[in-house]
Amino acid sequence: LRTVEHSLQLLHNKQEHALPKSQRELACLAQRLDFPGPAEFMAYHDRHRAAIRGVFDKYVARRASATATVTPHASLTQHLGGVIDGYTERFDEGQQQRHLLLLEALGPAQRVRVEAVPRGEQHWELTIVGYDEPGELSMICGLLLSQGMNIEAGDVFTGHSIGGPATGTVAHRKFIDVLQVRARGPLPEGSAPSQVGIRPRIAGDRAPGWAKARATGNVNAEFWSQYEAELIGLTHNGHPEARAAIQGRLARRVVSLVEFEPDVVSTLLPLEIEFDNDADREATVLRISGEDTLGFLYELTNALTLSGIQIQRVKIRSIGHLASDTLHVIDASGRKITDPRRLNELRAAVILIKHFTHLLPQSPNPEAALLHFRELLAKLFERPDWSEQVASLDRTEVLGALSRLLGMSDFVGEELLRQELGRVLPIVTDSAMRKEARTVDQLRRELDAELQAAQPLETQPLEAQRQVLNAFKDREMLRVDMRHILGHQDSFTGFSHELTDIAEVTIEAALRCCETELRRQFGAPRLASGGPCRMSVCALGKCGGRELGFASDIELMFLYEGTGHTSGSPSITHEEYFDRLVDLFLKSIHARRKGIFEIDLQLRPHGKAGSRAVSTETFQRYFGPSGPAWPYERQALVKLRPIAGDFGLGQRIVSLRDALIYTGTAFDVASMRALRDKQLNQLVTPGTFNAKLSPGGLVDIEYLVQGLQMRHGGQHPSVRNPNTREAMKALEVAGVLSAEQRLALRDAYRFLRRLIDALRMVRGDAMDLAVPPRQSEEFRFLARRMQLFRESLDLSADLESYTALVREMSQALLL
Repeated sequence: LRTVEHSLQLLHNKQEHALPKSQRELACLAQRLDFPGPAEFMAYHDRHRAAIRGVFDKYVARRASATATVTPHASLTQHLGGVIDGYTERFDEGQQQRHLLLLEALGPAQRVRVEAVPRGEQHWELTIVGYDEPGELSMICGLLLSQGMNIEAGDVFTGHSIGGPATGTVAHRKFIDVLQVRARGPLPEGSAPSQVGIRPRIAGDRAPGWAKARATGNVNAEFWSQYEAELIGLTHNGHPEARAAIQGRLARRVVSLVEFEPDVVSTLLPLEIEFDNDADREATVLRISGEDTLGFLYELTNALTLSGIQIQRVKIRSIGHLASDTLHVIDASGRKITDPRRLNELRAAVILIKHFTHLLPQSPNPEAALLHFRELLAKLFERPDWSEQVASLDRTEVLGALSRLLGMSDFVGEELLRQELGRVLPIVTDSAMRKEARTVDQLRRELDAELQAAQPLETQPLEAQRQVLNAFKDREMLRVDMRHILGHQDSFTGFSHELTDIAEVTIEAALRCCETELRRQFGAPRLASGGPCRMSVCALGKCGGRELGFASDIELMFLYEGTGHTSGSPSITHEEYFDRLVDLFLKSIHARRKGIFEIDLQLRPHGKAGSRAVSTETFQRYFGPSGPAWPYERQALVKLRPIAGDFGLGQRIVSLRDALIYTGTAFDVASMRALRDKQLNQLVTPGTFNAKLSPGGLVDIEYLVQGLQMRHGGQHPSVRNPNTREAMKALEVAGVLSAEQRLALRDAYRFLRRLIDALRMVRGDAMDLAVPPRQSEEFRFLARRMQLFRESLDLSADLESYTALVREMSQALLL
């Protein structure tokens, strides 16, 4: 210590006794003293300090415990199941006595005890004892971090298992944690507890003083009492959701600190991990050194828990921005970890989780991102080639992308994890696959190649092809969703077109497979004239308008030319043939979830009461001027567009549709209004705003544009476009809309489409489009999601202004 003091004074050329805080100066001092680096110097320095303090406590401070009525050593071993290596060297008899008193106070109703002793301004020595539970240490660290407490140093000791069936008691272990913690200071002025996640929300809404004390920087005895109560509720209530809740609070806390302290997130720095199976007789020693980032200890301990690792002992040291932690760990069976593969998995998990935590502020929902990332790692380690994939994942760009994807919603995260990892990882790690859109020809070639490679089963010839079709559809839709979420396709029109391309390619291939199978059994359909009977698959709704969004369904109509029989033996009628064809088609395409790429045939003539495939003659009769179609059914034909089957027949159907609905007669506004009233009464929950169906919602824009198309389409064929935004442009060119009106409608349409897209993506539910209450956590999350895509700076204000505009324009333009 005299040598260190001398070097400090030479370094500063003055009386100096404090070690430098700057890493550069500390490295310079270490070099002067012939140490390889600051970490080695500080480790040597701390060993001397601990030895000196031990001597001092033994001969000077022990008088403080002279009046103890119990002998610490014997009683402590009863609580800890024997002697714990290193414990008596670390703590003097007075400290041991205090630990014993805390352990004696434990019981069924008090499974954790916390004692906080001030050690200077905003510094405390925290002693925590209790019954050990899986993930206990990670919860202790996480709760401290979520309240803005930074662990600067500490020692953790976990006892041996005691009790069990032989003694008539439940087996358990107890722990003693002594941590040096420092408050990061009061929260920034103007920040609300609900924004940064410091208000307890897990084991009930506890006393506001707990949050208030932290928010003002006035941490006192009440604060630590509430910390103890919260810790008991988190770690010992038996509810897994409590553990998830603290992870969410931690993630939200990280986000808030990064927003207020921009330097917290930096370039991903290397992490040094060393395993030692010789230093401890019973445990594997894990030495970790690297940048001391926010939440590192919590993430480290949680990663070990996730991997089935038990922590026996921890030495925590933090010098400036350098962390140097030593952990003694065992596997789930209580043994050392000696398998090289298992050690490599641990190293990879620690590094990836640490670096992933850095990038959580990029995620709209850090809690979900953190949980899904751990599941992703578990799946990754099941693969034989996992070590090859780790390097490709451990990049800022890739982990940042994952933080946005996995935190976008539970549905998106679960869908990514549901996919075969070998197909998903290339999309995540290969920037070209994420950043470049695929053409229809590229999609067709890839799907055709996969279908040709599929081996048909003798008893179920279509099953192998169905599996290929759905795997392709789900994979490609996920890829496009990922491009959209990550901002590589920030145009909603481009996003819709990419999804529609996938739908069309999938429908074409499914139709082709089903036709091949039916013709093998019954031959080809033939008209009475002997010529082939053509068919066309027409899209309606969002698919017809090339406007598919996240979780859209696929509205189709199957049309064929006329009556007749198939050419094979046995021969069946066209009606039966095409009904079987549609049946096979519907069984070939599986919806991931209700409403998501779900095939909808309800817009066909007579709806559910009609045949699933209809002849062009039936189509013409049903939608004709004297036919039974309702006005809204004729209006739906505005979006009709052939996408598969015979091209010539498709064009003929379009011409037939034009003659049926673009007649130049007045649009039936009264019927449309009656339909809107019915939708509001039957489909919208009173007191809520439905982004699609409520007044001023998306349907009002769509019905307005369709009404104007039907009113003016006879005179101006250019307005017969099934795409809503293209139709708006055509209506402006035709003089039906002014430039100002068209731009206002375009902006409102884009906002509402993005809002619906966000609601569906968050909920994974195509039907639930009710905007959450303005003061709810869900609304704040929705607003954050919209802000990430730069769609709305103030969701509440934009919602009011756009819906008011839509209501006003709909009323004025359809008079």
